Amino acid sequence: MKVRRFFKKAIFFALIAFISFALVASHGMTNHKLMANIQNQQNCLMTYSLGKNGELTQRCTNIPQTVSPTPNTQTPNLNLSEKERFLALITNKLPTIPAPNTFEYILLRAYGSAFLNQKPEVKLPPKVVFKNEQETKKFQSTLTMGKVNGTSNCYLQKSAADALNIAKSQVQIPLKSGYGASDCTRSFTTNLRFWQKYANNNTLEQVRQGKETKILGVVAPPGASQHLWGLAVDLRVSNEAQKQALNQNGWYRTVEYDVPHWTYVGLASEKLAEFGFQNKVVEGINYWLTPL
Repeated sequence: MKVRRFFKKAIFFALIAFISFALVASHGMTNHKLMANIQNQQNCLMTYSLGKNGELTQRCTNIPQTVSPTPNTQTPNLNLSEKERFLALITNKLPTIPAPNTFEYILLRAYGSAFLNQKPEVKLPPKVVFKNEQETKKFQSTLTMGKVNGTSNCYLQKSAADALNIAKSQVQIPLKSGYGASDCTRSFTTNLRFWQKYANNNTLEQVRQGKETKILGVVAPPGASQHLWGLAVDLRVSNEAQKQALNQNGWYRTVEYDVPHWTYVGLASEKLAEFGFQNKVVEGINYWLTPL
């Protein structure tokens, strides 16, 4: 009895193997395609059965209940202009896009490069300018920070710090002043102190009216600095090796006239133009600017 059962099973599986081979051959399926099909079904428990006409059917009976999340990346639409491309890419990151010619729009044009960062672990602010210390602290309390190696108190968002640490392992790259509280992530109070050092309320009003913009390459208005986001650092960069190490790890100069200022964009150099960045050389310094 057991022998007869054994032979029945053997005949059944041999028949399945023969029909599978015939199906593959009749449809011209290559081994590569067959292996790809098996790979796609590797998370399924496959059951096989023969129909009345002798056709082989298969069914997946163990579909996974969870799937890996899709990375938070976007594909630029190259049919759009650079400006249109930039705005389209930041719409899901900035809840409200500032209207043209407003103060917020001027700030987005100067400091909005970080909004094109595609790293899912990078957190971006919900607005381009914070009103006060309280708003700033509330946002900063949600950030995961990392320390920049070789410094005493320089902290950035972890992804930015990790990328900078890799660049620093390739070549020596010192902070501009050496003080993390000013060169790296800043408080609203520090941002305000820098503004009061280089500008005043009259200057701010001129910026609001669009009459003065060059000051934005010297110092950011209160609440508007990329340093508040943990995605900017001031460095002393004087040679090509330093620039290459920074660029290779997603760091670029993105604020016109602000030579020590580097922004963590997280994109490869060859991708910058695709995402709408405009390359501009000013007084021998290479910047990647927003197209607004």
